[in-house]
Amino acid sequence: MSKFANIDYIIFFVYFFVVAGYGIWIYQRKKSLSTGSKDYFLAEGSLTWWAIGASLIASNISAEQFIGMSGNGFTVGVAVAAYEWIAAIALIIVAVWFIPVYLKNKIFTMPQFLNQRFNETTSLVMAIFWLFLYIFVNLTSILFLGSLAISNLAGGDHFHSIVLLLSVFAVIITLGGMKVIGFTDVIQVVVLIIGGIATTYVALTMVSEHFGLGKDLVAGFKLLMKDSPDHFKLIVDRPHVGSSQNDINKYLMLPGLGMYLAGIWIVNLNYWGCNQYITQRALGADLKTARTGILFAGFLKLFMPVIVMLPGIAAYVLYKNGALQQEMAPGGHFNADNAYSAILGYLPDGIKGMSLAALTAAIVASLAGKANSIATIFTLDIYKKYLKKDASEKNMVNVGKITIVLAIGLSILFTWNDMLGIGGEGGFTFIQKYTGFISPGVFAMFLLGMFWKRTTGAAAIAGLLTGFIMSVIFNNYAPSWFGHDTWLYTAYPNGHGTYEIPFQICMGLAFLFTMLVMVGMSLAGPKINPKSFVLDRAMFKVEPSVMVLIVVTILLFSALYVRFW
Repeated sequence: MSKFANIDYIIFFVYFFVVAGYGIWIYQRKKSLSTGSKDYFLAEGSLTWWAIGASLIASNISAEQFIGMSGNGFTVGVAVAAYEWIAAIALIIVAVWFIPVYLKNKIFTMPQFLNQRFNETTSLVMAIFWLFLYIFVNLTSILFLGSLAISNLAGGDHFHSIVLLLSVFAVIITLGGMKVIGFTDVIQVVVLIIGGIATTYVALTMVSEHFGLGKDLVAGFKLLMKDSPDHFKLIVDRPHVGSSQNDINKYLMLPGLGMYLAGIWIVNLNYWGCNQYITQRALGADLKTARTGILFAGFLKLFMPVIVMLPGIAAYVLYKNGALQQEMAPGGHFNADNAYSAILGYLPDGIKGMSLAALTAAIVASLAGKANSIATIFTLDIYKKYLKKDASEKNMVNVGKITIVLAIGLSILFTWNDMLGIGGEGGFTFIQKYTGFISPGVFAMFLLGMFWKRTTGAAAIAGLLTGFIMSVIFNNYAPSWFGHDTWLYTAYPNGHGTYEIPFQICMGLAFLFTMLVMVGMSLAGPKINPKSFVLDRAMFKVEPSVMVLIVVTILLFSALYVRFW
């Protein structure tokens, strides 16, 4: 793969200094208005709706989306866009029903929610769990995947220097607090979208040129649909007796209609509604601003597959028709995750630098957001509550800054020689493995805690444990214990000598049993738990301007599903 030209480096460093400079300017401008720790961690009252929406997208889209989703696009096609498109509907649910509960009860962190609604034990256990998850899974995997992708793009010999560069960049932005993160994320999203669209444009014109139609964007897209119609179906067909292992693997990844019954909703609602890393951006705003920002992010999510999935489908069509052979299988080892970088290698000088900046923007924004969430949870839920109850506002901000540096320092240490084995397992798989097992229990705990006044603290703890245990059983043991085909599930050969239940089906089943346990235990308690939240209909009333955005998003979502069903 070709290395960058001088113009690419110039464009990249201009991007670096513009974002860093803007961050410093925002910090200096807002510093005099700072009111303490909540302003630093949550940018209380400072972020506009468009800054909240842009920050949500910038924090969400990272190397695992660009690399992993393009790879999935290569393998299975538009069906993988369900993650992005269902997220748009999930964000509507979060904006209308979840955020009002958080804001009315002055919730600033997810452990605080658990303490306020259930008990201190649940809060402390989850605070420690989230800190470990964010540092050793999310932060480390984002840094590893991002550094590896950029290093491969630049020639393959710069991994460690890129690790340091990305880390320093993230620290500069994060130390300024949520205000700096939020407003610099606006630039990051603009760069991300422009660079992503440039990559998609080149991918589609490469297809049209390969088939002798010149550089024609529309012709390239039509050729994709004509050449590989199976890659433009949202629902993956259920395997039958004569199905190939490749078709079975696609179903294991995205199990047709089955995933829409529970799995994909649990993934999205837990991620967007019960995740400090995400909700933090809206928790410092008023209800209308928070809702509009979240819905704006949902609207943008509808278009994300264009830049993170479509290049993967283009790479598939090119590879299938004799192009990109070396890029997709360097050294004779085929890897679908090479799809995005295979396309990037053919970008013209200058545009390649913009795409590098887009990839960097996605990585740095995710690192900064995650580091800020780590600092927020540690400072407000552990340091202030257990280590120094009389800590001053200034002291808490300083502890937060130290936590940020230490967290990113730890991620550098574990990334340097890939101590966690992320490269061998695959980044996207690594993240799913360690977050997916806990998602059913966490989501059930939040859902019932918000909207069922009878839910007890004991039921919350039991639900968390049940969700984890059931996830482990269905993912690892159920086919061998109970058989391959039962009334609850069907397991399929995974090509490695064993049978496997699709991951999303496992998640739905774990969630079902978790809800049954939590409801059963709570029914044995008082009809109204003393710690339940007071809800009223006025909390969930939506203003006309907000409703317009909801309707537009739903109409676009419906059009996409009608077109690609």
